[in-house]
Amino acid sequence: MGNIKDIIKSKLSDGVVEKIKRGVEIIQASTLRIAVKSRGLSSLYYTVLSGNFSRENQAVIYGKLKYIADLGSNLESQYLLRRNIHRLEKGLIMRPRRDVFALDYIEETVKCYKKSILEKGQDSVDKSELQWAHDVLEQYFNVIGSHPTIDNAKYQFSELNQPRQNERLSIPYKRDTSQPSPVSYEDLLKLAYRRRSVRWYLQKPVPRELIDKAVSVAALSPSACNRQPFELRIFDEPELVKRVASTPMGTKGFSHNFPAIVVVVGKLRAYFSERDRHVIYIDGALASMSFMYALETLGLSSCPINWPDIEEREQKMARLLGLEPDERVIMLISVGYPDPDGLIPYSQKKELDLLRRYN
Repeated sequence: MGNIKDIIKSKLSDGVVEKIKRGVEIIQASTLRIAVKSRGLSSLYYTVLSGNFSRENQAVIYGKLKYIADLGSNLESQYLLRRNIHRLEKGLIMRPRRDVFALDYIEETVKCYKKSILEKGQDSVDKSELQWAHDVLEQYFNVIGSHPTIDNAKYQFSELNQPRQNERLSIPYKRDTSQPSPVSYEDLLKLAYRRRSVRWYLQKPVPRELIDKAVSVAALSPSACNRQPFELRIFDEPELVKRVASTPMGTKGFSHNFPAIVVVVGKLRAYFSERDRHVIYIDGALASMSFMYALETLGLSSCPINWPDIEEREQKMARLLGLEPDERVIMLISVGYPDPDGLIPYSQKKELDLLRRYN
């Protein structure tokens, strides 16, 4: 299609090409003004005249099917269990706390927990997840009032025997506010100024233990219902780095000097409903920012790389990483030791008055 367009353009004068372009823009604007009048017309527009959301539609449906399938599989981390345990936590910290709550999902939660214990047991990679689930469920049953549904779930839970992995209980607790924050505002502001998007790096390997430390900080970022629906795919083998780094737009001319690159991948399979389809981008971005700040404290620098939704590049990245349809790239992040001779853009930020508005 691109070659046909180029051939046609070569046969026409610049004036004619400009008139055709302007005519197309007028028709498109008129069509959009009609389509925006209702949701039905908007849907019709994207069904008939534009397929720009078709991949997202398929990804969301695939994710819902994976969510359903994963409920019956032996996963190391269970999204339903994580969500429901966090819901219990929120119920436990309510003021005032209700005598009875979680009637609509407590049996489901215990069933999911029981399945995980029986199938994964002590061989689970993430023993802390099961311990957290156990402790919160135990706390819930210790304080909740009596109800047939709750009593049945409590009995099912009591039949399970999970030995403790550590002495500290993974239950809601009071924060220690007796001491000031270990990081002052001034220090945080300095770190924010220090963190710049660095595109030029020293050509030396990045120790994996440093990247893992940064990932550990990223893991502490807030996440909706604590599901953490993302994964950091890290590449540090030179040939793979070049292939991954050359896939997105905006890296031409400097991607060859990346010592390592990270692809942040969101998983729509974490959700049962379309309403949460944007959460992978929110949670993934929150974790990415924490990751980049952590890198700075370790002497490393980074550059977040935009990932626009372009069919050809989406397919190329999916093949390269072996992604399933519900796994969406959120962004890429280059990582390395900054070259002291490399320049960085000044990137003037917006003034405070342009960024915030009270009430």
